[in-house]
This record gives sequence, structure tokens and C-alpha cells, in this order.
Amino acid sequence: MATASPSPPSQEVKAELHLKNREKLVRSIAKHLASSSRPIEGFVFLQGGDEQTRYCTDHAELFRQESYFAYLFGVREPGFYGAIDITSGKSILFAPRLPSEYAVWLGQIKPLSFFKERYLVDMVYYTDEIVKVLENYSGGAGKPLLFLLHGKNTDSNNFSKPAEFEGMEKFDVDLVTLHPILTECRIFKSELELELIQYANDISSAAHVEVMQRTRAGMKEYQLESIFLHHVYMYGGCRHCSYTCICATGANSSVLHYGHAAAPNDRTLTDGDMALLDMGAEYQFYGSDITCSFPVNGTFTKDQHLIYNAVLKAHDSVISAMRPGIGWIEMHTLAEKVILEELKIGGIVLGNINDMMARRLGAIFMPHGLGHFLGIDTHDPGGYSKGLERPKEAGLSSLRTVRELEEGMGYNRGAWMLFH
Repeated sequence: MATASPSPPSQEVKAELHLKNREKLVRSIAKHLASSSRPIEGFVFLQGGDEQTRYCTDHAELFRQESYFAYLFGVREPGFYGAIDITSGKSILFAPRLPSEYAVWLGQIKPLSFFKERYLVDMVYYTDEIVKVLENYSGGAGKPLLFLLHGKNTDSNNFSKPAEFEGMEKFDVDLVTLHPILTECRIFKSELELELIQYANDISSAAHVEVMQRTRAGMKEYQLESIFLHHVYMYGGCRHCSYTCICATGANSSVLHYGHAAAPNDRTLTDGDMALLDMGAEYQFYGSDITCSFPVNGTFTKDQHLIYNAVLKAHDSVISAMRPGIGWIEMHTLAEKVILEELKIGGIVLGNINDMMARRLGAIFMPHGLGHFLGIDTHDPGGYSKGLERPKEAGLSSLRTVRELEEGMGYNRGAWMLFH
């Protein structure tokens, strides 16, 4: 029997959320332009994601919207573009003009009014009308200005793709301004965003509980993954997960991103194993990231209990110390210190704690960073804004941010790692 599951936020909440996100961006970019003595005019212009097929086949992969586009417009369908007029704040969606045979194979061809109402935008046109609409709407002399999204994601080292469309030569293009401003907007979560993140975490927590209740020696790791996936979809409406599920037992628990195609959650659980499960559902683009560890047979050994409680104490210490103005490096090193202290008490390590910290011994037991921003992406962007550099010391070099905590930031405290 499934554990009790929460009710999802209403459709009205979801649509209003993206409207508020657009308003937030317009305020931020207008403030930036004013402070730079630049005219407050032009269009924020983004291209949504396109449906992809599996290599050369006609097998369409399950579509998930590009994250920045999802943040501003909440559009679930592929092939869209979006524009926001900085002067007025009005928003425009451009939908693909679908052929008549679409209705036979893929369902109803929705009128433009459907998207206007569903996504709370001011106007909707077809993508083949982009040039005409933006030129007419700008109304000024000279080429209209487009602020396009282009910048580096410091978690992946990949660059966001600026929009492309036929007729771009009729516009002036700014590739510098938008990315840092929009990324900064995504870091600070509104109450509406937190409501979706909370729901994703609540349904994921309920699924983790069910997995723990049903775990037995002799099962396969992928069966634990299957229980989780079924629960969040069946009872939570979560078709996507935030990331590939990590269902690690025994020695697999020491592999940070176990569960990928070359290590596919396929070990058989044995009596005495520890399980480390890192799984999180995504709901309406917003994600969760939950890691838990427990003994497969329900009973900790002495050593397992020692390690578990060391991590738990570090976890609780970080939560107690978190507040605006505290640096994330400080939080990471606090976690390391608490773990080393507990391991010393248990006889796992010997020596002076300060010496261990100076020699970066904590990185042996926690080689990854403490945590990361969380939102539309599991590793939400913005960890290293302009002027911030990644530390070079062991362990600290893996930190996904070194920023000071500020009210409204969305953090995940990370998948705690020792050894199992």
C-alpha cells in the first residue's frame, strides 16, 4: 500500500508563477540598463527547446522544456519562442504552425487563444511571424534590439544557446546583458516557486519512505528505483525526475553518480548492506534532490551506526548554522570538521582535528561539495557569478558555489558521502 501523498498545487499557481518570473526579470534588466545609462528598450528573446529523435530514427524522446524558457514562460510544448518587451513588460509567445496531419497522429491542434490563456501572456503569434510582429511592435526607427541568452553554466561548463530564427539580420543583438541577470533571478525563489519545490520534495519523500518499507535482501537495485518512479508518477503526477536515479548498495554507495548507463542500478542487495538512494521527482519543471541511507536488513551494524550518526550530526550542524551572511565555504568546512570529530571519537581517524582540516583530510570522506542551488535544474545555475573564483584545494574545488547565503536562495545541502 502506498504511503500518504500530498496534493499538487493548482494550475492557477503554476501559470501565475511564470508571469511573476517575467515581471521580476523586467524589473531587474530595466534597473541594470538605467544604471548603465542605456535606454530601457528592446526585447528579451528566448528560443524554447525542440523535440529530439533518437539518433537517426523516428523515435521521439520524451520532451522536457529548456530551463530558462521554462522559468519565464512555463511552456510544456516544443518549438516555441518567447519575447518580453522591456519597455512595457508585455510578453509574446510564438507557437509553431502545425500541419493538418498533426491532428491525426499527435492530437488536437490548439488555437493561439489556448496558449494565451494557459500561459498568461499578452499575445500569441506563429513562429513564421516573428520578424513582422517584433518590427511592428517596436515602432521605432532603426533595428529593434534583442537581448539573447548566451553565457556559461558554471556547473556544467556548457554555454546556453542564443535564439536563432530566419530574419535575425533585421535586428540588433545583445549577447552579454541577459544571461547574468536572468541567472541571478533564478537563484532567488518566490513563494510560488517554493510551493512547487516543496511539493516535489513532499512526493519524493513519500516515495523514499515506500522504497525503504519494501526493501529486502535479494532484490535488485533497479527494483528500488522502479518503486520510486512508480510512486512519484502514479501518486504525484511527476512524469520526469530531476536527475538519473542513484540506487546504490554496498560498495556502489561510494560512487558519487552511480546509476548511469554504464553502472545501471543492477546489483543484488545482500544482508548487511547499506543502501544509499539519491532520487528526486520533478513537478512542473521544479525539482527535488533527496538522498537517504539505511541498512537493507533494517538494523545498523556498530560501524554503520557510527558513520550514519557522524553524517547526521554534520547535517544538523549545517542547518543550525545556516543564515544570511554565512559563506558556503564556511558551511562546507563545518560539515567536514563535525564528521572528522565524530570519526575520531569512533576511532576511525587519529590525531589533531585542526591538523586534519589544514591537510584537507575531510576531502577524503566528502570529495564533493556540500550542496548546490536547486530549482528548475537539480544544479540550478549561478553558483559562480562574475568575480567569484573556484577554490583549488581538495574538496573545496568541487563546491558548486562559494557565495554567501542570502534570504530566498534555494539550496540543496547535497548527497552526504562517506564510505559504506
